Amino acid sequence: MTEPSPKTFRLIIEYDGSRFHGWQRQKKDRTVQETIEDALAVMTREQVTVIGSGRTDAGVHALAQVAGFKTRSRLDAEAFFNGLNSLLPGDVVIRACEQMPDDFHARFDVASKRYRYHILNRPLAPAIGRQFVWHIRRPLDTAAMAKAAGSLLGTHDFKAFEGTGSPRDHTVRTVTDSTVKETGGGNLIYDIEANGFLRFMVRNIVGTLVEVGLSKIDPQTMPAILLSKDRSRAGATAPPQGLFLVDVTYP
Repeated sequence: MTEPSPKTFRLIIEYDGSRFHGWQRQKKDRTVQETIEDALAVMTREQVTVIGSGRTDAGVHALAQVAGFKTRSRLDAEAFFNGLNSLLPGDVVIRACEQMPDDFHARFDVASKRYRYHILNRPLAPAIGRQFVWHIRRPLDTAAMAKAAGSLLGTHDFKAFEGTGSPRDHTVRTVTDSTVKETGGGNLIYDIEANGFLRFMVRNIVGTLVEVGLSKIDPQTMPAILLSKDRSRAGATAPPQGLFLVDVTYP
């Protein structure tokens, strides 16, 4: 019997990152990639590599992570959708599965990504949902934060917001949205969309915006921080639990 040709599939994945050590497979720690690959191995009896649109760090969540995989299995997209959702644990859900052209690549074909960071700004800490927000007791000046966030729009060198020990070929990125909004009840969201992100870039930006909101950093210095390319000029890294990957777009 002739062996089937490989087929390429795209997954859209939602996951609660609280109990994962990030996206990428590791030797000992639980990761999203490994969890999905193990489920695919059960279904296909193959060692399938799942390639994500990018890594998310330990504790970071996703509403629409995109990943691709190739397999010689005769199963179709509907079978993978139903089978994976029956095998995966409750903190990972496959929102969609579709067969793609053979040249589709979940990481290299990305046009832009959108992240959202949730802050709860009130004196009282939450009992429910605390794994999805950064709780800050002191009042934040959201107007100052919004002004500083707007300074990031456009094409800049974001080296000042890159995590240490993660050198890239270049650190220039183009940001098409960078906004701070109040949604009521002390809830703040920061939205950022760009053609790519450096390691810890969003969390380092959020940490800097919070220091602006606490009057520790003048919002007018944000352009100077960018130009400095100096990580020590920016704020501390925000904790991971407030961060969500909300959208990945392709040409």
